[in-house]
Amino acid sequence: MRSDPPVHLHPHPAPAQLGERQADVVVVGAGHAGVEAALAAARLSAHVVLVTPRLDRIGEMSCNPAIGGLGKGQLAREVDALGGVMGEATDATGIQFRMLNTRKGYAVRAPRAQVDRHLYREEVTQRVQNAAGVELVGAAADDLLVEEGRVVGVRLDDGRELRAPAVVLTTGTFLQAIMHTGEEQAAGGRIGEGAFGGISRSLDRLGLAIGRLKTGTPPRLARDSVDWDALEEQRGDAVPQPFAFASEEPGATFPTLEQIACHVTRTDERAHAIIRDNVHRAPMYAGRIQGVGPRYCPSVEDKVMRFPEREGHQIYLEPEGLETDVVYVNGLSTSLPGEVQEAFVRTVPGLARARFLRHGYAVEYDFVQPRELDPTLAVQKVAGLFLAGQINGTSGYEEAAAQGLMAGANAALWSSGRAPFVLGRHEAYTGVLVDDLVVSQPTEPYRMFSSRAEYRLLLRQDNADSRLTPRAAEVGLADDRALARLRVREELKDRALQVLRTVRAPSGRTLLELLRRPEESLAGFERSFEEVAALELPPGVRTGVEAEVKYAGYVERQVRDVERLRRQETTEIPTELDLGGLVGLSREAREKLVELRPRTLGAASRIAGINPPDVALLAVHVERARRRG
Repeated sequence: MRSDPPVHLHPHPAPAQLGERQADVVVVGAGHAGVEAALAAARLSAHVVLVTPRLDRIGEMSCNPAIGGLGKGQLAREVDALGGVMGEATDATGIQFRMLNTRKGYAVRAPRAQVDRHLYREEVTQRVQNAAGVELVGAAADDLLVEEGRVVGVRLDDGRELRAPAVVLTTGTFLQAIMHTGEEQAAGGRIGEGAFGGISRSLDRLGLAIGRLKTGTPPRLARDSVDWDALEEQRGDAVPQPFAFASEEPGATFPTLEQIACHVTRTDERAHAIIRDNVHRAPMYAGRIQGVGPRYCPSVEDKVMRFPEREGHQIYLEPEGLETDVVYVNGLSTSLPGEVQEAFVRTVPGLARARFLRHGYAVEYDFVQPRELDPTLAVQKVAGLFLAGQINGTSGYEEAAAQGLMAGANAALWSSGRAPFVLGRHEAYTGVLVDDLVVSQPTEPYRMFSSRAEYRLLLRQDNADSRLTPRAAEVGLADDRALARLRVREELKDRALQVLRTVRAPSGRTLLELLRRPEESLAGFERSFEEVAALELPPGVRTGVEAEVKYAGYVERQVRDVERLRRQETTEIPTELDLGGLVGLSREAREKLVELRPRTLGAASRIAGINPPDVALLAVHVERARRRG
């Protein structure tokens, strides 16, 4: 099913010796993208220097204290299957685990975990510190070193230079960042930290297309100021499922921490009235912010103004850890003035006595238009420069981690002169994410959803390891232990399927035939039939078996679709083809093709404004160009 990507994705030759080389890869930024980038490059035997101004903020959860969610949970599971640390760190520090969408099909189910954000940061920091081949430097990168169109390192704010043939920028929301709370403004991408200006100027000097985006965060409240008895309790799953495949190994301890409840409440007309009366003081509505915020994670003022018919908006109160009194108010992102926030929050049931530990605020920051990238997340105009995370116009920890892993791996491969590592849309949500980015021009932060993956029946969270661990092992991202674990899981699946084919129920039907019914489950069979119960299937393996049986016909059809579309996905558009002069295509299609310059027919077909007839005509022109040689 896998279509091999071309090996000449980057338009520049592999790096030769560049004089003094202090590292193979320099990673700038140590958030979720930077951590996965550094560790992925190190797993490929690269000497990595990870640069961050705050060594005490490695793996920091800047906003919500949670990993996963719809679409995002699949990404986190894929990061784990590719050898990343997000899944294991989540399992080690999770304080509530839930599988979302359980009333729907397996293709859209996704894990989510509430974590202790302080323990998460400590866990990730320790893993980075202990990683062979990773060197930490506590400083801010102020400039890119570029020679003859090729990145050769970075210059730090203290004047030092770090030289390497590959640089990965994972600067998050810190590029020319401004924090807004009402009329107040301050430079910085996160409370208590500053902004990076030098890197933005470097990117502009290189001629990259740069835009502005906006994100926001809700207030934090003191735990003892919340009337918990007045709120609806939301507990995790009775049998929690982990993020890391290693956590399902025999003898593994999961979960490791005490499991807690979150609580739910809602705004009402009292809060909405206060927000409407003061919305002119919100920076977005006052015109002080030019960047666009995430449509799918709007501020509470946006919710109130855009949906005036709504009587209330749901709010989740999420403790940030077991030993902290800080409560994260999920669903109440805002940048209204502090006194306005306090006024409307105290109208919310359960929050009449709310004591604010931090007001909500918005951050406006620079990002690079991801059309500047190729599918390895390398900048096409500048050899050796890779970008990952919010600098590419995305949002979310999971999107950042997946990009970071791919960018770090490809930076290491580039540095050593090896072929790139690229995942297709039919192989992974990570492949969908990267492909969406490189053929787009975001006007808002990109967020992953299962609806973006046209092959989501194949890309379930339960089979991330079978899809990706062998691919990761081919290049060195996954180790022998991961392959051995996958073999055990696959053997369990095969044994379970064999039992289901042979064991018959009293009705005379095989269990396999019964399991195809929507109302039947393997968990029920485990309680009723000794042969199935004796397998002692981990929950993740059981889910995988059920999904494969119930979706068998649909999966076969989707596999055929993949095969049929493979040629389109791998048919490259010649770089010398005059896209602006193609006869028969609509004017909008020609303009989009010239602007975004898609690499393949498949990439062209997913550009907004390019219709199937345009793709069909483009295919004719590509074939003519191929015949002309």
